[in-house]
Amino acid sequence: MEKFKMTRNLLAALLLSGLLSCGTAEREIHPSDIQETDKQNIGSVLALYPKPMTVIGAEVDGKVNWLVVGHTGIIGHDRILVSMSKSHYTNQGIKESKKLSVNLVSREMLPEADYVGSVSGASTDKSEVFKYHWGENGTPVIDDSPLTMECDVVEIYETEGFDNFVCSIADTYAAPDVLDADGKPDYTRLKPVLFEFPTYSYLATGEIIGKCLNLDTQPGMCAKEKMTADGIVRLSKIEVYPRFLDEYMKYAAEVGEISLRTEPGVLTMYAVSEKDNPCKITILETYSSKEAYDRHIASAHFQKYKQGTLHMVKSLELSDQTPLNPANRINNFID
Repeated sequence: MEKFKMTRNLLAALLLSGLLSCGTAEREIHPSDIQETDKQNIGSVLALYPKPMTVIGAEVDGKVNWLVVGHTGIIGHDRILVSMSKSHYTNQGIKESKKLSVNLVSREMLPEADYVGSVSGASTDKSEVFKYHWGENGTPVIDDSPLTMECDVVEIYETEGFDNFVCSIADTYAAPDVLDADGKPDYTRLKPVLFEFPTYSYLATGEIIGKCLNLDTQPGMCAKEKMTADGIVRLSKIEVYPRFLDEYMKYAAEVGEISLRTEPGVLTMYAVSEKDNPCKITILETYSSKEAYDRHIASAHFQKYKQGTLHMVKSLELSDQTPLNPANRINNFID
């Protein structure tokens, strides 16, 4: 019995030792464990780009100053980081007031934003480059910016050559046309300019490709195929009987939404109606290839539209077009 107890205690000790060590032991990595890949190691390159382009507003020596800043980030759910070179004139005003505004840049205000990033406030008065007003938190807010955050600086974290301002958000102002039905920013309408540091380029925001955490249940727009040599650009000119116009528009909206969201080869469906006669509708349709077009007209959603609206359509004219500049393509965005 005593021998049995000793054996049992020894096994228990070994088991406990194994359980305690499994969480702390480091696994030795052998060269055979490293999988081969086509990726190239390009060194310790900071490659987290592009970033939203912003204009920082602050008061320096009693005068408003603007500076374009591309290095911003998010800390948790209630802080942002604004990283600025120590050489910037604006920094001293922010350090004194502990306040700044972050103004997102739209395409319309890009020329002015680019300018304020090219000259120093120490030698150039940039106060009148933008029309602005004073926000409720005491910082200058650019009128033309689609979205502005007024911020309080809660901490300054210094790294080599940079002042990094950790900020809390005091107030946020948004233009009505960039808000959705729930009053939240809609970035497909706002379309902020992005900044890519390695090549000093400005980029546009892209299309919605899915809904986060609900990719299968609430899909967004699928990834699109590239236009091939037999791609189709077409104007569909439709006249609808007035009494069916509202019903027809429901069919048209449904087939357009499903086609753009689910068909990689359907690149554009952009519909307009004449101001003086809304029953006359023109749709710009682009398809990546003849095969993509054939798949589209064979789809269940297109056949539902086609068969459901036959009696509503007074006339239909299909007119294929030749793009004058193939590089210019209308992008579609779906909520």
